[in-house]
Amino acid sequence: MKNSYDIVIVGGGPAGLAAAVAAKEAGNDSILILERDKELGGILNQCIHNGFGLHTFKEELTGPEYADRFKQRVFELGIDYKLGTMVMNIDGDRTVTAMNRDDGMFTIPAKAVILAMGCRERARGALNIPGYRPAGIFSAGCAQRLVNIEGYMPGKEVVILGSGDIGLIMARRMTLEGAKVKVVAELMPYSGGLKRNIVQCLDDYGIPLKLSHTVVDIEGKEHIKAVTIAEVGPDRKTVPGTEERYTCDTLLLSCGLIPENELSVSAGIEMNPVTGGAVVNESLETSMPGIFACGNVLHVHDLVDYVSEEAKRAGQNAVKYINAGCREGNTEGNIEIVAESGARYTVPKTVDTGRMEDLLTVRFRVGDVYKDSFVSVYFDDERVMHNKKRIMSPGEMEQIVLKKNDLADRKNLRKITVKIENE
Repeated sequence: MKNSYDIVIVGGGPAGLAAAVAAKEAGNDSILILERDKELGGILNQCIHNGFGLHTFKEELTGPEYADRFKQRVFELGIDYKLGTMVMNIDGDRTVTAMNRDDGMFTIPAKAVILAMGCRERARGALNIPGYRPAGIFSAGCAQRLVNIEGYMPGKEVVILGSGDIGLIMARRMTLEGAKVKVVAELMPYSGGLKRNIVQCLDDYGIPLKLSHTVVDIEGKEHIKAVTIAEVGPDRKTVPGTEERYTCDTLLLSCGLIPENELSVSAGIEMNPVTGGAVVNESLETSMPGIFACGNVLHVHDLVDYVSEEAKRAGQNAVKYINAGCREGNTEGNIEIVAESGARYTVPKTVDTGRMEDLLTVRFRVGDVYKDSFVSVYFDDERVMHNKKRIMSPGEMEQIVLKKNDLADRKNLRKITVKIENE
């Protein structure tokens, strides 16, 4: 490891690996990946199911296979990396402070920093579930690691709260390992996961999904013995008389993911309260010059292929920033991108036509289930896109593509609005 690097990437998961490879291929030879785990690959190492890589590699891969494609490129390109290393702080001048058992505490000055820390699961403490705190309650990701990597079965009779993709996948995984998954309860009136996972992981195995239901009681002091679920109304309050009791020895929680942004917040980066990630421009640059963000630390994705695509842009733009002398490139004024009327947020939040590529993909999620509705885009008050979608749900990301020529033709454009319309 050298004393300084042009680019320091925080996180060696799919986003960090893709960003590093893209930066190297863009011509920068001074790159360091810092990863707190004992190996590169991130969460993909425990995702042994298939369904990865259809967009990136045009073939279906498991999570470890997908990660290995990028790891091999990192090795082939000779990109430096440090494992078992925790980043403690990032200063405004892009000095990274980190520590590990071999080097102790150390600092690395960088010309650009790419944040790729990923996300974590929402824990029980954030869910306010009543009842005791017995053994047998796991996050779905923890159970996934126990089964797929450590070789342990959390239990044999399972109830799952939340229908995020990890929870749906673990319903199938636990079933295949001989457990009985009795029910998946979801607080919202719609699933938080991909439609294909509902079909392949629940429907194909006869596992019931109860929407607008939540856990209202947990029994057992030493170890969980049973849970009670109940229906909730539009106000999220339980409906009396709808309680159902399920005996179980395991409760898995799959209630959403949170971007790992403690470093970003402590660095003073402007955050988006909807996504929990940083506010970024078309280059995926945060409010701190030279600090970029990509992947699930920016906003939670549904497909890892989109993480890699986004991270590739972050790596390339970090190199452009350095090549420009760590200054802003050609700027023609920021255009704000606003999400309204059913669209919850957009990434990026601003776009500058002087720096954007010919095409810019803007990703967003909707706040409810919409059927036979339209994704509309307005340039100031003029509607320029009106695309019909058969169905949209919060569990699946949507996107629009902006063309540089269209924006450049409107010299006085100051706002782009993305909204959901019925007609």
